[in-house]
Amino acid sequence: MFTYQIDEEISLALPRPKLDAQPLFELVDESRSELAPWLPWVPKMQAAADEEAFLTTVVQHFATGESLNVVILYQGQTAGMISFNRFNPLAQSTEIGYWLGTKYSHKNIMHRAVAGMCAIGFQDYQVNKIVIEAAVENAPSNQVAKKAGFHLDGTMRANELLADGYHDGNVWSLLRSDWEKREEKR
Repeated sequence: MFTYQIDEEISLALPRPKLDAQPLFELVDESRSELAPWLPWVPKMQAAADEEAFLTTVVQHFATGESLNVVILYQGQTAGMISFNRFNPLAQSTEIGYWLGTKYSHKNIMHRAVAGMCAIGFQDYQVNKIVIEAAVENAPSNQVAKKAGFHLDGTMRANELLADGYHDGNVWSLLRSDWEKREEKR
């Protein structure tokens, strides 16, 4: 397994479709009521085979440089996923997406996973900007962006189509220069 160790508790790993599908599906299924309002794909995830097909696709996208999706491991257990959903070569930017199983909430996992992805993005992928978009009403996701040191750039009207209609979305960003300043202080 190819992993990136963030700290003593958290690592990020490239998904192994056949091995990771069942635990990820179970985590989605257990967390369905918390995830579904914010993630349009959750209702479509009905079996481990659906998760395996998704993981197979994201591994292919990693191979072609389209995106990077990784499994979040907390104390060696599958806790969720985080990704660079797409890369914009002209703007030298990428967008982070993430979800965490409900039983792993309130353990300060996600903002550390975001910090790890930022290190990968700025060091390995040489992006200049990383963006997080979150529905205004999605308080946990907005809190992650804030705690990870992202800047609130503004709110876009009707930015996301979710199960109950369009939602305004907060756009958060972190620039390479901001990240470098923070890293120098460590």
